[in-house]
Amino acid sequence: MKLLTYQYNGSEAVGVLTGTGDTILPITALGLGYDSMDALIRHVAEEELAALRTAAFAPPVDGIPYDAVVKTAPIPEPRQDVICLGYNYLDHVNESGAIQEAALSDAPAHPIYFSKRVNRAVPDGGQIRSRPELDEQLDYEAELAVIIGRDAKNVPAEQAADYIFGYTIVNDISARTLQVRHGQFYFGKSLDDFTPMGPWIVTADEVDFPPKLALRSFVNGELRQNSNTEHMLFSIAYIIAELSAGMTLKAGTIIATGTPAGVGAALNPPQFLKAGDVVECVIQGIGRLRNTVG
Repeated sequence: MKLLTYQYNGSEAVGVLTGTGDTILPITALGLGYDSMDALIRHVAEEELAALRTAAFAPPVDGIPYDAVVKTAPIPEPRQDVICLGYNYLDHVNESGAIQEAALSDAPAHPIYFSKRVNRAVPDGGQIRSRPELDEQLDYEAELAVIIGRDAKNVPAEQAADYIFGYTIVNDISARTLQVRHGQFYFGKSLDDFTPMGPWIVTADEVDFPPKLALRSFVNGELRQNSNTEHMLFSIAYIIAELSAGMTLKAGTIIATGTPAGVGAALNPPQFLKAGDVVECVIQGIGRLRNTVG
């Protein structure tokens, strides 16, 4: 089931995409009163999700044409910073000396976590605003994002899947000059419009666990990244278990699980994003997140 946030007739609402992919059923029309995706994730009951799933795959009913809405990110304004992983694919570790100006050839012994500030996430079709006055080395990172479905504390790895609401795509846009200058990730990855997300959330019941999904990115139609989420160094179960041992992962928490090789900074010569470029992040079973650099 695909759940999405959208704007229609000036109002922002949550809906479920029908199986045909061309119609949105507003959840309010299906008897659910949640006014945001965050509220739905935090409070929805299993029987309500089952009713949404039935409606999505039932014979077509009246709804809103998907092409008639204004797209928004599935969680437009996350309640907390996105939790991100660095160097979670070995091939990206091996290429990252070009970014950090240091030799990085060994897999990290432990996950590398950082957070990413998101005032408002950029939707599918939205614009990634470049800031050449701050940094001319703008880069892309296609990532599978995990959405936590209920408060998670001290979760054993073997139970981690029970705490996942669903999955979406995040493009972890990065300003590489700022990243190197400051010696950390936060500022260079947290500028406004640096978190494209979407196009929707695919609920966890639609994805085998652990996910083994082809992940690719394209710039102006050219394939840049081509991997599979099964190649993560630290699995989603491991990540949830380790983090929840020390902090409560609130329902609605977004975890971006890292990016594989092929980022622009590591190409020879480097190929950074510029105004007019079109970036597409594609994950099997989830969809395509397409954005233009402005």
